[in-house]
Amino acid sequence: MVIDMHVHPGFYEKISEDKNEIDFRKKAMGWDLMSTFPVDLTRVQMKFAGVDKLVLLPLDLTTQMKGWVVTNEEVRKMMDLAPDLFYGFASVDPHRPDALEVLDYAFKDLKLMGLKLNPSKQVFYPGDSMMDKIYEKCIQYNKPIMFHAGMSWEPDCLMKYSQPLNFEEVAVRYPELRFCLAHFGWPWIYETAALVLKYPNVYTDTSMLYMDSPEIFLREVLTEQLGHLWIDHNIQNKVMFGSNNPRFRTARIKRGLDSLDWKPATKEKVLGGNAMRFLGLEA
Repeated sequence: MVIDMHVHPGFYEKISEDKNEIDFRKKAMGWDLMSTFPVDLTRVQMKFAGVDKLVLLPLDLTTQMKGWVVTNEEVRKMMDLAPDLFYGFASVDPHRPDALEVLDYAFKDLKLMGLKLNPSKQVFYPGDSMMDKIYEKCIQYNKPIMFHAGMSWEPDCLMKYSQPLNFEEVAVRYPELRFCLAHFGWPWIYETAALVLKYPNVYTDTSMLYMDSPEIFLREVLTEQLGHLWIDHNIQNKVMFGSNNPRFRTARIKRGLDSLDWKPATKEKVLGGNAMRFLGLEA
């Protein structure tokens, strides 16, 4: 199974009927040039790319911007609308006083599969003690966390909160908590590689911004800067396919990964096998 672990569902028609909400998403995420589209278009694109599932990631910005970039309920709606296409994560603003209640509802009632957090956009350091209750709640429900890591295109996002080494004490304090440092923590790719190599519970994904083409950029980062055999020989079990859709289309990042000279077994793990384990779906 091929799984895109990093999709922001901000423009699906079924959850994009309110113009004010669309305007909020564009402002919050820097998505000014994007517009709504039907699920059927995604279905065609996934078939063309050879992708089976997309993991939808909402974002709770209630204390920073008084709104959501897609709510947990909207993610559940998309999952119910197309269960053959979508897995869904929850989000919660760690600063809100009812954060644990939000997570209980998301995990127990909405049956969402993990938690999305963005330290840069939500303004917190991963090792802050206020986060302990969030991490413990995820452990209680055996839910993984997708953290934004590294640079973000989004406005009003300070990279200092999401530098990969900031996550190390979380890995040490909570070894049973699976979490992913999204975007390979770019530009801090060596920090990310060190963390996923050292800590069994730390993963990363390929949803990096490219500035030329996916083929050129992914080859440069994943087989030249890191070394041709680093992923094949050392961290092949810890890297997951992610696109950062809609900023970058799933098919384009998949095409870039397909172009890499990795062992077939490594590609199979990166494109879906590692995600199955991360999501707790591995038999």
